[in-house]
Amino acid sequence: MSTVQEQDLQKQERFEDELIMDLERDQFVAETSRPVPRAVLSARVTVGLWALRVFVVIVSLMVIYTFIDQLH
Repeated sequence: MSTVQEQDLQKQERFEDELIMDLERDQFVAETSRPVPRAVLSARVTVGLWALRVFVVIVSLMVIYTFIDQLH
């Protein structure tokens, strides 16, 4: 059942992409500047994204520390 929904979504996206390609420049800017609603994520995904953020910050700090340490 999900493959049918995915195919319908893909067809709709292709149709919208074709419409966007035919827009004038100002129409294109107006269409692409519309805000996208926030995605509804499960708690598990939210925790995973926060864990990824924390990981990136820790690794960034390690890289900065190593760079500064190598300057001496």
